[in-house]
Amino acid sequence: MNTAPALVGYTAAVGFVAPRVLLRSSWPHRAPALAAAVWHAVAVSFSIAVALSAASLVMPNDHLHAGLAGLLRTCGLGAGALRPDPDIADRLAVGIPAVLGVALGVSFAFHLVRARRVRTQHRAAVDLVGRHSTRLCATVLPYDVPAVYCLPGRRPRVVISEAAVRRLTPQQLDAVLDHEQAHIAGRHHLVLAAAEAFHAVFRWVPLARHVREQTALLVEMIADDRALRRHSRDVLATAMYEMAAARAPKGALAAGGRTVLIRLKRVLGPRTAPHPALWGSMAVLAVTVPLLPLLLACPFGLG
Repeated sequence: MNTAPALVGYTAAVGFVAPRVLLRSSWPHRAPALAAAVWHAVAVSFSIAVALSAASLVMPNDHLHAGLAGLLRTCGLGAGALRPDPDIADRLAVGIPAVLGVALGVSFAFHLVRARRVRTQHRAAVDLVGRHSTRLCATVLPYDVPAVYCLPGRRPRVVISEAAVRRLTPQQLDAVLDHEQAHIAGRHHLVLAAAEAFHAVFRWVPLARHVREQTALLVEMIADDRALRRHSRDVLATAMYEMAAARAPKGALAAGGRTVLIRLKRVLGPRTAPHPALWGSMAVLAVTVPLLPLLLACPFGLG
């Protein structure tokens, strides 16, 4: 039986319907780390579904598993499933998923290297112009514009302007510095690079656009939650307000920016953790959703 209709339908649902469902849900802002994992799991599931859909469209009805033996080994197929004389359809069925995987990998590497190059150049300028503050564990720049941001990577830096040091109270200063340290410790630049890579390959799909936008928002919320472990909501909120108009260079992560209004409402609003049942179900979803296209393909291919 041909798997194409089922796989194409699943791909369309994940790429166009799933983002709307997630965006209308209220729980992601209460569990941003879990929400980021779910968004990325859905992106992985979509990528696998696209590969399998393409393979099923070019393969004869009864040869999907033979052509994808290497990719669908979880279906219980052995190496002997491959036909001794594969034709063009067989090669396309393996080649298309391979090309897609390479495209995603190359895109991820490209965004990672490009951001690293920009950060390296900016880090050199920061080290040349700024002065290291042992008390703040940050590099202080002699700028009259308030700014606080971090340069993640192998040699991370937290950068703060003298104007921000003067404007923020000691408690507010500690809160925004904790926020930036959370970005560095969480390696959020890798998560953002993965979202950018997915968007670059599938930019025509709503899921890709929303994965990039929501990942950028959710990593900021994760850093906010880290700062709230040591500081009150009022302290963090006022610090975010002061830094709302601050800009960060490319490749950097900042406590301010265009997401401040959404995050301010979240920080100052009622804070309720997701119900354990909801949290558990979403965690299971994050783990299992990448496997759904394979599980969908197996019964049809075995028939």
